[in-house]
Amino acid sequence: MTRHTLSVLVEDKPGVLTRVASLFARRAFNINSLAVGPTEAPGVSRMTVVVDAEGDLIEQVTKQLNKLVNVIKIVELVPDASVQRDHILVKVRADAATRLQVTQAVDLFRASIVDVSQDALIVEATGHPEKLGALLNVLEPFGIREIVRAGTLAIGRGSRSMSERALRSA
Repeated sequence: MTRHTLSVLVEDKPGVLTRVASLFARRAFNINSLAVGPTEAPGVSRMTVVVDAEGDLIEQVTKQLNKLVNVIKIVELVPDASVQRDHILVKVRADAATRLQVTQAVDLFRASIVDVSQDALIVEATGHPEKLGALLNVLEPFGIREIVRAGTLAIGRGSRSMSERALRSA
Protein backbone atom coordinates (compact mmCIF):
# COMPACT_ATOMS: atom_id res chain seq x y z
CA MET A 1 0.00 0.00 0.00
CA THR A 2 1.11 3.53 -0.75
CA ARG A 3 0.63 6.49 1.58
CA HIS A 4 -1.42 9.34 0.06
CA THR A 5 -1.93 12.84 1.44
CA LEU A 6 -5.08 14.56 0.23
CA SER A 7 -5.73 18.25 0.75
CA VAL A 8 -9.48 18.83 0.59
CA LEU A 9 -11.07 22.29 0.55
CA VAL A 10 -14.62 22.18 1.92
CA GLU A 11 -17.34 24.61 2.85
CA ASP A 12 -17.23 25.29 6.59
CA LYS A 13 -20.64 23.79 7.37
CA PRO A 14 -21.93 21.34 10.00
CA GLY A 15 -21.73 17.67 9.00
CA VAL A 16 -19.04 18.00 6.29
CA LEU A 17 -16.41 16.17 8.35
CA THR A 18 -18.85 13.34 9.04
CA ARG A 19 -19.72 12.95 5.36
CA VAL A 20 -16.06 12.88 4.32
CA ALA A 21 -15.07 10.40 7.04
CA SER A 22 -18.09 8.21 6.21
CA LEU A 23 -17.03 8.03 2.58
CA PHE A 24 -13.64 6.62 3.62
CA ALA A 25 -15.30 4.18 6.04
CA ARG A 26 -17.70 2.90 3.35
CA ARG A 27 -14.71 2.16 1.13
CA ALA A 28 -12.97 0.36 4.04
CA PHE A 29 -10.10 2.86 4.15
CA ASN A 30 -8.44 3.50 7.47
CA ILE A 31 -7.64 7.19 7.87
CA ASN A 32 -4.09 7.38 9.26
CA SER A 33 -4.28 11.08 9.96
CA LEU A 34 -6.94 13.79 9.72
CA ALA A 35 -6.45 17.49 10.40
CA VAL A 36 -9.12 20.11 9.81
CA GLY A 37 -9.01 23.86 10.21
CA PRO A 38 -10.08 27.17 8.70
CA THR A 39 -8.25 28.63 5.70
CA GLU A 40 -7.46 32.19 4.71
CA ALA A 41 -10.82 32.31 2.89
CA PRO A 42 -13.87 32.94 5.10
CA GLY A 43 -16.30 30.00 5.13
CA VAL A 44 -13.73 27.53 3.76
CA SER A 45 -11.90 24.83 5.72
CA ARG A 46 -9.04 22.58 4.68
CA MET A 47 -8.92 18.89 5.53
CA THR A 48 -5.60 17.10 5.30
CA VAL A 49 -6.34 13.38 5.06
CA VAL A 50 -3.60 10.73 5.04
CA VAL A 51 -4.55 7.20 3.92
CA ASP A 52 -2.82 4.06 2.68
CA ALA A 53 -4.23 2.85 -0.63
CA GLU A 54 -3.32 1.68 -4.09
CA GLY A 55 -3.44 4.11 -7.03
CA ASP A 56 -6.77 3.19 -8.61
CA LEU A 57 -8.54 2.98 -5.23
CA ILE A 58 -7.42 6.46 -4.19
CA GLU A 59 -8.62 7.73 -7.56
CA GLN A 60 -12.08 6.22 -6.92
CA VAL A 61 -12.25 7.84 -3.47
CA THR A 62 -11.20 11.18 -4.93
CA LYS A 63 -13.98 10.96 -7.51
CA GLN A 64 -16.50 10.11 -4.78
CA LEU A 65 -15.26 13.03 -2.65
CA ASN A 66 -15.72 15.39 -5.60
CA LYS A 67 -19.40 14.36 -5.73
CA LEU A 68 -20.02 15.56 -2.17
CA VAL A 69 -21.92 18.86 -2.20
CA ASN A 70 -19.69 20.76 0.23
CA VAL A 71 -16.35 19.71 -1.31
CA ILE A 72 -14.76 22.55 -3.29
CA LYS A 73 -11.44 21.05 -4.43
CA ILE A 74 -9.18 18.02 -3.83
CA VAL A 75 -5.45 17.86 -4.46
CA GLU A 76 -3.12 14.97 -3.74
CA LEU A 77 0.05 16.39 -2.20
CA VAL A 78 3.08 14.33 -3.16
CA PRO A 79 6.02 14.52 -0.73
CA ASP A 80 8.45 16.08 -3.25
CA ALA A 81 6.09 18.94 -4.12
CA SER A 82 4.79 19.71 -0.64
CA VAL A 83 5.80 20.44 2.92
CA GLN A 84 4.33 17.90 5.37
CA ARG A 85 4.67 18.04 9.15
CA ASP A 86 3.25 16.30 12.20
CA HIS A 87 2.95 17.87 15.64
CA ILE A 88 3.42 16.09 18.98
CA LEU A 89 3.25 16.82 22.71
CA VAL A 90 5.04 14.33 25.00
CA LYS A 91 4.98 14.21 28.79
CA VAL A 92 8.29 12.72 29.97
CA ARG A 93 9.46 11.74 33.44
CA ALA A 94 12.27 14.07 34.43
CA ASP A 95 13.39 14.33 38.03
CA ALA A 96 16.36 16.40 39.18
CA ALA A 97 18.79 13.63 38.21
CA THR A 98 17.56 13.21 34.60
CA ARG A 99 16.25 16.68 33.72
CA LEU A 100 19.50 17.82 32.09
CA GLN A 101 19.71 14.68 29.91
CA VAL A 102 16.10 15.07 28.77
CA THR A 103 16.69 18.75 28.02
CA GLN A 104 19.78 17.90 25.94
CA ALA A 105 17.85 15.28 23.98
CA VAL A 106 15.04 17.75 23.32
CA ASP A 107 17.53 20.38 22.10
CA LEU A 108 19.14 17.84 19.78
CA PHE A 109 15.82 17.41 17.96
CA ARG A 110 15.09 21.15 17.93
CA ALA A 111 12.02 20.50 20.04
CA SER A 112 10.82 22.74 22.88
CA ILE A 113 10.02 22.23 26.52
CA VAL A 114 6.67 23.94 27.03
CA ASP A 115 5.92 22.97 30.63
CA VAL A 116 7.96 21.94 33.67
CA SER A 117 6.82 20.30 36.90
CA GLN A 118 8.65 18.59 39.80
CA ASP A 119 8.88 15.22 38.08
CA ALA A 120 7.93 15.78 34.44
CA LEU A 121 8.47 17.90 31.34
CA ILE A 122 6.13 18.46 28.43
CA VAL A 123 7.94 18.49 25.10
CA GLU A 124 6.56 19.97 21.89
CA ALA A 125 7.98 18.92 18.51
CA THR A 126 7.11 19.39 14.86
CA GLY A 127 8.53 17.50 11.91
CA HIS A 128 8.39 14.43 9.72
CA PRO A 129 6.90 11.34 11.36
CA GLU A 130 10.32 9.63 11.20
CA LYS A 131 11.94 12.50 13.13
CA LEU A 132 9.20 12.39 15.76
CA GLY A 133 9.59 8.61 16.04
CA ALA A 134 13.32 9.04 16.61
CA LEU A 135 12.61 11.64 19.32
CA LEU A 136 10.22 9.22 21.04
CA ASN A 137 12.86 6.48 20.91
CA VAL A 138 15.36 8.78 22.63
CA LEU A 139 12.84 9.85 25.29
CA GLU A 140 11.54 6.31 25.96
CA PRO A 141 14.28 5.31 28.45
CA PHE A 142 13.35 8.30 30.65
CA GLY A 143 9.72 7.19 30.78
CA ILE A 144 7.03 8.56 28.53
CA ARG A 145 3.88 9.24 30.55
CA GLU A 146 1.62 10.53 27.80
CA ILE A 147 1.64 11.33 24.07
CA VAL A 148 -0.71 13.57 22.09
CA ARG A 149 -0.14 13.61 18.34
CA ALA A 150 -1.88 15.87 15.84
CA GLY A 151 -2.59 14.85 12.29
CA THR A 152 -0.35 15.65 9.38
CA LEU A 153 -0.49 19.19 8.03
CA ALA A 154 0.57 19.63 4.42
CA ILE A 155 0.79 22.45 1.91
CA GLY A 156 2.00 22.57 -1.67
CA ARG A 157 5.37 24.17 -2.39
CA GLY A 158 5.71 27.32 -4.47
CA SER A 159 3.76 30.56 -4.78
CA ARG A 160 0.49 29.16 -6.15
CA SER A 161 -2.34 28.69 -3.69
CA MET A 162 -4.82 25.85 -3.83
CA SER A 163 -7.48 28.13 -2.29
CA GLU A 164 -6.98 30.94 -4.82
CA ARG A 165 -7.42 28.62 -7.80
CA ALA A 166 -10.39 26.81 -6.30
CA LEU A 167 -12.27 29.91 -5.21
CA ARG A 168 -11.68 31.72 -8.52
CA SER A 169 -13.11 28.82 -10.49
CA ALA A 170 -16.05 28.25 -8.10
